[in-house]
Amino acid sequence: MATPIRKKRNFKALQLNVDDQPTSPSEPEPIPTRLAPVAAGKKRPPPMTLKAPKIPSNGTTDGNGAANGQNSAILTSSPSPRRNTYHATLSSTLANLDMNSDSKFELRNEDFKDLQELGQGNGGSVKKVEHVPTGKIMAKKIVLIDAKPSVRKQILRELLIMHDCNSKYIISFWGAFLADPNICICMEFMDKGSLDGIYKKIGAIDIDVVAEVALAVLEGLTYLYDVHRIIHRDIKPSNILCNSEGEIKICDFGVSGELINSIADTFVGTSTYMSPERIQGAQYTVKSDVWSLGISLIELALGRFPFAESSSDDSDLSDLEGTLSPGAVLPPPRSQKEKDKKDKRKSHGVSLQGGGMTMSILELLQHIVNEPAPKLTPEGRYPKEADDFIDSCLLKDPDARKTPKDLLKHPWIDHARATAMDLKAWASTF
Repeated sequence: MATPIRKKRNFKALQLNVDDQPTSPSEPEPIPTRLAPVAAGKKRPPPMTLKAPKIPSNGTTDGNGAANGQNSAILTSSPSPRRNTYHATLSSTLANLDMNSDSKFELRNEDFKDLQELGQGNGGSVKKVEHVPTGKIMAKKIVLIDAKPSVRKQILRELLIMHDCNSKYIISFWGAFLADPNICICMEFMDKGSLDGIYKKIGAIDIDVVAEVALAVLEGLTYLYDVHRIIHRDIKPSNILCNSEGEIKICDFGVSGELINSIADTFVGTSTYMSPERIQGAQYTVKSDVWSLGISLIELALGRFPFAESSSDDSDLSDLEGTLSPGAVLPPPRSQKEKDKKDKRKSHGVSLQGGGMTMSILELLQHIVNEPAPKLTPEGRYPKEADDFIDSCLLKDPDARKTPKDLLKHPWIDHARATAMDLKAWASTF
């Protein structure tokens, strides 16, 4: 008796909506036209021929049973129930929040004029736009509704968080609207851009300005945690913005999350700024944001990513075999051929800003977990209070690391608050 042919599985886990696919329960299972050989040494039979599957009437088939009209049928088919459900959820969310009721802005897609592309984000793009009826300049984040489910959850989460936030250390939210197939989120435009772009333009940032950045970010993180029980989870220079008034604000809550029992164990955010406990997959608290802040502050003060300290071939961070295993024997010097091969491999790694080199993401994460935390260098250049603050942020043991609220009482932050540096004058220099 012939064994039925095993159905081919979707091993790539494509997110197909099986509910929408046509079914033909009465269609017989394809069967082979020839049986498998039963005697050893018998000549292998020619390949089997399968019966061509039935094709819906809106498509045609070629000689191999493939649907020539399948692609056009997919393109012209009506939206799936899943998409319609999500579209309805977004519409309901916007209506229930009544986001524009207390605002002077009535946001409609046709009332916006695109001015400049600001960047690409997770699942969408951000543009500088003008709201023509009022002349207001805004940042418009455009996200495709048919994005993957994880991005869909982030969209709704971001809307809820931004609508509820009211802090001068968090960018303002003007509203959101649907522009099928996109949702547009309109936010305050920070004309000087991100601190990531600023330091790459002007070089290392003065330590007194870095102190003001630390103060603003700590205030923002404390507000998010105390008022909304939220961990930001993606603190980095590109998510810290500045405007011509010298205001420093944090943005991008797409990967933020409400806390459950003040603990989170999900793995989101930008891995190169992650705390050791997050990289290791352990549970983490708001103190993980403190680690990310410490790394970001060093990057601003040095004008480069803090793990990129050397550009020499023999001492760069790609050579982690010996540093990660204290008892390991150092390899002999490389030949020119080996160096060329290594350089080719390094080109596929993570670029370390300012260090002129790359390393693989795995090597970097291993380094963060196993090696001493970075420091402000060279020693003695910066105030001792600044050194101590950075060290407090970058304690490997999360239990020993302070919370944002605790760090607001640090002497370095007290000094920054008392000094009240003129950041507006600083912002006018670039």
